[in-house]
Amino acid sequence: MMPGSNQDWKRKLIFWKRNLVFWAGAIVVGISASLFAIASEYANKAFGLLVAESAYLPLIITPLGLVLVAILTKRYFPGSQGSGIPQTIAALSLPSHSARDQLLSLRIAFGKILLTLLGLFSGASIGREGPTVQIGASIMHSLGKLAHFPRHDLEKGLVLAGGAAGVAAAFNTPLAGIVFAIEEMSRSFEHRTSGTILISVVLAGVTAQALLGNYTYFGHTSADIGLNWQWSAVVICGIAGGLLGGGFSRMLIMSSENLPGKLQAFKQKHPVRFVALCGFVLALVGLASGGTIYGTGYHEVNQLLEGKQPLPESFGILKMAATFVSYLSGIPGGVFAPSLATGAGLGANLAPLIPYVPAGAVIVLGMVAYFSGVVQAPITAFVIVMEMTENHDIVLPLMATSFIAFTVSKIVCPKPLYQALAQGFLQRLENSTQKNNPAPEPEPGSTRN
Repeated sequence: MMPGSNQDWKRKLIFWKRNLVFWAGAIVVGISASLFAIASEYANKAFGLLVAESAYLPLIITPLGLVLVAILTKRYFPGSQGSGIPQTIAALSLPSHSARDQLLSLRIAFGKILLTLLGLFSGASIGREGPTVQIGASIMHSLGKLAHFPRHDLEKGLVLAGGAAGVAAAFNTPLAGIVFAIEEMSRSFEHRTSGTILISVVLAGVTAQALLGNYTYFGHTSADIGLNWQWSAVVICGIAGGLLGGGFSRMLIMSSENLPGKLQAFKQKHPVRFVALCGFVLALVGLASGGTIYGTGYHEVNQLLEGKQPLPESFGILKMAATFVSYLSGIPGGVFAPSLATGAGLGANLAPLIPYVPAGAVIVLGMVAYFSGVVQAPITAFVIVMEMTENHDIVLPLMATSFIAFTVSKIVCPKPLYQALAQGFLQRLENSTQKNNPAPEPEPGSTRN
């Protein structure tokens, strides 16, 4: 046997071992995302039944539910709060496995699922897509540890593939998963991990489709925009969505750092009461909206697109307020789905101002504009909306609207939302590490340079 043959055999073994872990992880992510999606629908419907009994029940259920979620998060599942996408992005920058474990683990993945479901059952305006990204990344990261991969194999590939697979399975939009990994999570496409990301996304998407069927969240919309003066809707929706989405992102970033004056002091001194206050305010917003702002918002978007049942004219702005308050409470939950719902409400408000454009088209443009304004990932935004509405006739207007909204949003909020929140997580981890491991005091008589 040639001296190099053993080395070649070992390299091939490591190669296949790594691929098997990626593939198995992608299938597990697909199964987890599918079960999470089913459970989320049940949680939404259960809360809807409570609201149907009495519109005033959320004044009690929502504050108590949010308090329970906040307590469980802090006590048993630290690191699971918020969207999940900032934690995944932050994990890509951490230098060690133990540091990543603070943001990506099976414990956090389980907590993310449980607490997001409790939040939906309590009426919070949150989505499951951001949490699914952290769940997918946590599953991949944990499988990589079990396989005892060399460190360089865990640097970005597993986390990126897990996050991308999570998006693909959560939205049932495989192309969006690939684009999201490139545009938002890595901000660059590394040749070394490109193949594994693609295969992981496909496997997760196929698994989700096998369990849930080949569906689109918002059905099929055939609304189109002609290559004429109807394109004014692209400019109008792009500017409005960029301003509103950028403003929302800026509010989230500012509130994650510090709240104004006495409110910040109250939050620090009475954290449980603060969460209960958020829940009560959320219930009041729900009353004002006729019960339409609770949960993910998928049902309401379907209503707008199909024109079956009119929603309050204030739905869009109230959904945005409900999402902000839900985020402010600190409970686990994403802003993807609520942002799409807010954008649909924005489009419904703009449609009467441009009656020469089909209302369905304006609603879809509003969705992509506001979503792009919030996440500042224009390619991901229009790909997700295109795949979720199965409307390929409106690709160019969607793309143009998304990039206009992105440009306007950057003026209002120069720093991308998830990148800013990820830096906040990194800063808190660094502060926590310094607090737990303070620098040694100098010995008597010694000096520090």
